[in-house]
Amino acid sequence: MLISVIGASQPQAELIAIAEEVGQELAKRGATVVCGGLGGVMEAVCRGAKAAGGRTVGILPGNDPKEANQWVDIPICTGMGYGRNIMVVKSGQAVIAIGGAFGTLSEIGHALGEGIPVIGLKTWTISQNGRKNRSIIVAKDPHEAVEKAMEAAAKRSLKALTQRGAGR
Repeated sequence: MLISVIGASQPQAELIAIAEEVGQELAKRGATVVCGGLGGVMEAVCRGAKAAGGRTVGILPGNDPKEANQWVDIPICTGMGYGRNIMVVKSGQAVIAIGGAFGTLSEIGHALGEGIPVIGLKTWTISQNGRKNRSIIVAKDPHEAVEKAMEAAAKRSLKALTQRGAGR
């Protein structure tokens, strides 16, 4: 299972600890972490995943695989700058958002627009026409975020299999 993790590139210490724990939890459950491959939340989630024996993929904005943080197993160079945000979220069966600025918000928007579940930890809230939009599934801690992401990803995978089977 592939779970994308997005978030702040220059986070506060609290978000770094949260991201590292998310990475550990994902690895313990056998999920591969997909992220933007650079610093901040991306680096922390990869470090956590590697500490628990997991696998990591970094989808990089530039052309040099050496730009990836040291805990990325598979660096994917795109040369697309922020355009790579779409690839990051579409690569996962679910997305966990941790903190973040406008780049994270764009990733959340792309994921929700594609029907990819987004689980939020201390991240954006969104409103539509002056009303709170509850599309982001809120988690209170890293364990709950991973639990909800794995559950949402499994449901999404099952739905895709069912739809393929019905088409035959």
